[in-house]
Amino acid sequence: MLIDVGAAGFPPSRREILKSTTAFMAAAGAASTAAAQPFGAATQPRRNAPATGRNLQHKKMVGYMLAHEQFTVPELINIGDWAKQAGFDLLAASDHLQPWQANEGHCGEAWVTLAAAGERTNPAWIGPTVTCPTLRYNPAVVAETFASLSLLYPGRVFLGVGSGEALNEQAGTGIWPKWPERWERLIEAIGIIRALWSGEQVAHRGKYYNVEAKLYDPPPQPIPLLTAANGRKSMRLAGQHGDGLITDPRTWKQYKSEWEGGARDAGKDPADMPVLVEQFVVVGDKNEAQQAAQFWRFSPKAFKKYYNVTDPAEIQQHAEGEVPLEQIVGEWPVGTDPAIHVAAITKLFDSGATIVNIHSGQPDQKKVIGFYASSVLPKLGIRS
Repeated sequence: MLIDVGAAGFPPSRREILKSTTAFMAAAGAASTAAAQPFGAATQPRRNAPATGRNLQHKKMVGYMLAHEQFTVPELINIGDWAKQAGFDLLAASDHLQPWQANEGHCGEAWVTLAAAGERTNPAWIGPTVTCPTLRYNPAVVAETFASLSLLYPGRVFLGVGSGEALNEQAGTGIWPKWPERWERLIEAIGIIRALWSGEQVAHRGKYYNVEAKLYDPPPQPIPLLTAANGRKSMRLAGQHGDGLITDPRTWKQYKSEWEGGARDAGKDPADMPVLVEQFVVVGDKNEAQQAAQFWRFSPKAFKKYYNVTDPAEIQQHAEGEVPLEQIVGEWPVGTDPAIHVAAITKLFDSGATIVNIHSGQPDQKKVIGFYASSVLPKLGIRS
């Protein structure tokens, strides 16, 4: 069968596909694959795959961030192993060409990390938050890469996508369109990726991409595709075009209704869609919090201003002059009292988040993970 994605970036049956809200049950290895409804005929799984025993859609999960900006790839593999052993159900990897700030000091290739980490972190879910499939990566290559990862780790791979940042896309390609074009590209890319994952021949003549290809090794079952958003307009678009959401606590609180509205506009029930919220934490005192904040000082203005800056050193300089450390630390749960961390996670779950992705900027990652293993995760009552 030939799939004509079309200029809009989606197969003709896209609206029907969007109406399916139980794709995650199939992707997560639900107990009865016969009862689960996949994305649609274009993305039916080709073969059975092992179940993970965890369902991203309806079970609350706690993930852990593998920050390429701050640690080397070999270090991240170890961090992921520690996190899996501690009971974290999901490992998310940042996908950058350069770090946000120069003082973070690192930036390895995320896909390499995911491939290596997957071998040591069974049965945790693995995926990027987020890959930009529009400039630095061609959407067809993204489709092929994550199909291959899903063959290595069936039922454990998700794909997070976003519209990118200049420090990655412009720095790597010399191209940095305005926001509306970047989102048009992202929507078109999502359609191409899903069409290729079907395993059928794809003929796409779009506004930004021309693809005439077929994946000869498609995913064994649907891959959850979560869309990142950090503002009102992007939240609505993410609801319309993603299977789930990736965002931060402030955006989730402010624009949750926009995301839900976008999902309903596309015929989906937001209650059946996973929401991953990244929560920074510090296990230690105020001084340790301020040390960690030095590496992530840009974050309050990341998607208000700094996403248009190509140079990490320039971003760091701006952040140090514009963002007080107290502002950063004030938004994080800080301390060695487990109740502080449990309360922050519980609050996000109560707000509708289904995955709380823990991110610590502390150099001693083993300390953070060990604390969560012994004192936080058991109190949440959601461990595998």
